[in-house]
Amino acid sequence: MIRTIGFTLLLAAAYMAPAQGEDLAQAWSLALENDRSLAAARLEAEAARLDATAARGMRYPALTTSGSVMQLADAPAFDFSAAGIPIQMPRVFDHDNTVIGNVSVTLPLYTGGRISSSIDAADENRRAREAMEAQAIQQTKLEVAEAYVNVLRAQRALDVADSNVASLEAYVGEVQSMFDREIVPRNDLLAAQVALADARQNRLRASNALNLAKASYNRRLGEPLARDVTLEPALPAIALDLERLSIEQLIARALDNRKELDALQAQANATGHLANVERARLRPQLALNGGYSYLENEVFDRESFASASLTVSWPLFDGGATRNRTAALRRTQRALEERRADLETLIALETRKAWLDLEEARSRASVTAEAVAQSEENLRLTRRQYQAGLVIITRVLEAESLRVVSRTNRDNALLDADLAAYRLARVVGEL
Repeated sequence: MIRTIGFTLLLAAAYMAPAQGEDLAQAWSLALENDRSLAAARLEAEAARLDATAARGMRYPALTTSGSVMQLADAPAFDFSAAGIPIQMPRVFDHDNTVIGNVSVTLPLYTGGRISSSIDAADENRRAREAMEAQAIQQTKLEVAEAYVNVLRAQRALDVADSNVASLEAYVGEVQSMFDREIVPRNDLLAAQVALADARQNRLRASNALNLAKASYNRRLGEPLARDVTLEPALPAIALDLERLSIEQLIARALDNRKELDALQAQANATGHLANVERARLRPQLALNGGYSYLENEVFDRESFASASLTVSWPLFDGGATRNRTAALRRTQRALEERRADLETLIALETRKAWLDLEEARSRASVTAEAVAQSEENLRLTRRQYQAGLVIITRVLEAESLRVVSRTNRDNALLDADLAAYRLARVVGEL
């Protein structure tokens, strides 16, 4: 009996315990697993790695086999009658058909740097795709954090709207009581009722905004849009040493870490190697060939033949097509290098902006915390003054509006400060 009672109490305690909300780490885990754009970046990186492996295979011998069955309308035969030799030779192919088979091996000996340049280009393209994958992961994490904060912001806005409605409902009750006792005119009661109706309308907007924010958050995580989610009330602090660094050190760190720069540099290098591939086509190409052939016939002393050859090809003139393709690739390489240089200045600007935004948000958080307490006290005093007949109702409604604004500003400042730290980590490349 005692054991049963203890088990029942344990179940009751577990049921009454508050449910733990979803935190940012869980949100990141879901997004990294389900995000389609990130999945595309991973597939592109995997494709680039396979392409690099394929490029290395160009160094090895290539084995080719072929076969065919040929049916002739009339098989040819040797004819020596023109030379006055009355010899009747058999047909070359019996029954006007033949079977042909061939196996050949080709080993490139010299390609003018074409193969090595192709391998280098594939390796650089792999580096570019892997850098883009890493960049996509960091961008996804930041976007999830922003969606997370948007839900928290909408939830707090709804809380403020609820408090505004509750405050005005209580105040309308007070004004109604004063009107019933003929202490205040009817227009004061009407003004309070209109303010309450407006507050209720704002609460409906805030509730709708929260539902939309949750749907957007769920979409970012690859979850059903209608999933009801409860989040932890704040973002976890980032354990980084960025706050101790100067703005110049942050910029230098960002330029070292940002994967977008690595991707553009790798793309420029790959384009340069592709230009070398095109230029190598103008040089001699030397290959060693070996083969084994089978020819079904009635004339030759055997049907199988082995062969070996050394092949040299050298394109002497192609109308300038190769040189123009090479020049075009060089221009593309320079364009990518210019884009990288421009991105460096943009990253420096982004880092400075993120650092300034973080300082501003933290300053706002400390200021708005005091403003909330002041607005609460201001509303309390103004309502007492109204009850004493010292101020008109407009002052009370203004005091309530100031309280709503101060609470909204405080909530936004706190969330902006948390999110600004994540944005700084992102622009530095350490999120």
